[in-house]
Amino acid sequence: MGNTREKYIYTVNELTRNIRVVLENTFGTVWVEGEISNFTKHQSGHMYFSIRDKYSVLACVLFRRVNADLKFEIKDGMQVLCFGKVSVYDKRGQYQLYVEKIEPKGAGALQVAFEQLKEKLRQEGLFDEGHKKPVPYLPRRVGVVTSPTGAAIRDILNVAKRRFSNIEIIVNPVTVQGDTAKHEIAEAIGLFNRLRNVDVIILSRGGGSLEDLWPFNEEVVARSIYSSEIPVISAVGHEVDWTISDFVADFRAPTPSAAAELVIPKKEDLIALLNGFSERMKTALISKIDFIYEKLKTLGNRYVFREPLNIITQYEQEIDSLAEGLILKGGFIVRFKNESLNKLAGKLEALSPLGILNRGYSITMREKDNQIIKDASTLREKELMRTRLGKGEFVSRVEGISTGCDSL
Repeated sequence: MGNTREKYIYTVNELTRNIRVVLENTFGTVWVEGEISNFTKHQSGHMYFSIRDKYSVLACVLFRRVNADLKFEIKDGMQVLCFGKVSVYDKRGQYQLYVEKIEPKGAGALQVAFEQLKEKLRQEGLFDEGHKKPVPYLPRRVGVVTSPTGAAIRDILNVAKRRFSNIEIIVNPVTVQGDTAKHEIAEAIGLFNRLRNVDVIILSRGGGSLEDLWPFNEEVVARSIYSSEIPVISAVGHEVDWTISDFVADFRAPTPSAAAELVIPKKEDLIALLNGFSERMKTALISKIDFIYEKLKTLGNRYVFREPLNIITQYEQEIDSLAEGLILKGGFIVRFKNESLNKLAGKLEALSPLGILNRGYSITMREKDNQIIKDASTLREKELMRTRLGKGEFVSRVEGISTGCDSL
């Protein structure tokens, strides 16, 4: 008897789709705990990773539209809780978890994100004390970046009015909570730096949860504070609250009121300080005048002021003595120099050619070119010669030439 039932043959795609339907209908959305491994962020923005325990591995995908608001950085080895839908990736026939929410196990996502960013910025040097600028003692204008309707600005204005109403407060209003707050805060800090219209900036908001204060933990705000050329005071939340802004700022105040008190001194204290300086200057000036007066009295009793002409006559006599000595010394020098000059003149006269001629010698030259004759052989008969004597000269003609060297 033949088998009347025909066997049904699935295609791979049909079987895969059926498995996907079974998985999705059976499990729906689930929470799964595991350790991150093989984490990869694709250039499309999608994140691919696995979560594992000691027995099994589950492939996961976290699409860009979901991870865009992720507060912390996913790393291999991190223990997490993933919420999502179990399904099948048809092309590979692989079941995986399509993650819709991910949280670190233990500490919350925001706390992990806080610690991760804090460590990153610390290693980059954004918390270094050497970069922090001093807070001015008496600023002319104080810039405040905060909500215009919050309690923080009211506290700051009350402190300013009570302590020193002359100081101008310029508020750059921003939202201090929500997705847009971080960009508004960073832009407000940048605007004060571009305008250069304040001497110090107070970054402030009232207390709240970690999530409420989160804009002050954003990297864009931290880098804006670090880049500010104007000193920034962070006064975010209550005294127990700490944000990334507190670590980067030039000074951290526990409350908005404390920040205002830090930069706005009491006017009464300044007036008292100035009065104290005035009294000290007055006392010092009187003391100086008394000292100079006593010194003048002492000088006035000295001999030189009582008999000033005696000093002048002393100097007159000394000048006469010096002048007499100068004349005597000058005459001696002149006589000595004259004797030396006469000796030199005698030596020059002895060496002079004219002196030699006066002793009976003569100089003979050709008449035509005044060339001195040193050798008789250079002469020609009938040639005219001119002879210079000690006194006068004469012209002669060569009648004979002798080249002998007879001595006189």
